[in-house]
Amino acid sequence: MYLLYTVVASLSVFLVLKWMKRRRYFTELKRLDGKTVLITGGNSGTGKETAVALATRGARVIIACRDPEKAEEAVREIKLQSRSFNVFHMELDLANLRSVRDFCKKFLQKEKSLHILVNNAGKFMLPGYKTHPIKTGQCSIMPRSCHVMHFPTESSSGMPGILDWTDDGFSMCFGVNHLGHFLLTNLLLPRLKECAPSRVITLTCSSYKYQKLDFQDLNYNLLPFFTYCRSKLANIYFSQELARITEGKGVTSYAVHPGFVQSGWTCHFSFLFRMFMQVIMWMFSVPCEIGAQTVIYCAVSDEAAKHSGGYFVDCQPATLRPFARDAGVAKKLWEASERLVKLA
Repeated sequence: MYLLYTVVASLSVFLVLKWMKRRRYFTELKRLDGKTVLITGGNSGTGKETAVALATRGARVIIACRDPEKAEEAVREIKLQSRSFNVFHMELDLANLRSVRDFCKKFLQKEKSLHILVNNAGKFMLPGYKTHPIKTGQCSIMPRSCHVMHFPTESSSGMPGILDWTDDGFSMCFGVNHLGHFLLTNLLLPRLKECAPSRVITLTCSSYKYQKLDFQDLNYNLLPFFTYCRSKLANIYFSQELARITEGKGVTSYAVHPGFVQSGWTCHFSFLFRMFMQVIMWMFSVPCEIGAQTVIYCAVSDEAAKHSGGYFVDCQPATLRPFARDAGVAKKLWEASERLVKLA
């Protein structure tokens, strides 16, 4: 009898988990011949699956990432899976604003068009980057974060610790997830306008709902999960404000939550932590190919084009919490970001 109860309970749990992970699959085969696509972090995970799907539809796909060797390997795999030779890579380090500026300069010289920009790359509680003090002058803008500079990045148990800093002195999550993409998009925006209709897709996460932005401490870097949540909320505000300022100019903007995706972010941690997270991801997360479907939907679908500034989950518009729809906060963040990356 106990064996029967165990079997029934196990089957019930399996079916519930399968129901929880159900997702729509975008099947529209609209061609993208003649279109140029740029995907940050396109060498792995959701970004790589997006690259495969868009290259399959005939687009010229450029993946931008930090590691040239990994990029070359990813390009070979994307070409093989998409059966397209129109896939390339360029070096970009979003944790370094000079690298972002150099990348944009080279991109604009080399590429005469840009129709779809996918801001996919991101950091999530990753240790292992160099630590250094925040540059003089930034502490007056973000004072509280200056007190956490010397915390370790990873505990002795291999569990996630305090995030490190970018080369410009920003917390890794805020610097890469928001500021790096903010500067990248702004520098490429004239080309996007020239090639209208064009689209900007920024990946975010439903965890945005657990935090609010503190403009006295935008560089918050104390609790890694909260740091990540704030950066994802910043992505949403950025997407909304971008939609507002480009309204009527042929550029549309979308914030996408791909779901909780099975990715390789745990590779930086201890064996035990990786094994634990593998079990959790198997239970609750979806494959990268499924996670990429909403990104592909926003890049391709004519229906998505009607919802510029929207937040998308599972290939359809979703409702944000009221505080995440505050146009005043979105504009304030945009203006603050312009100052931080020295665009203003």
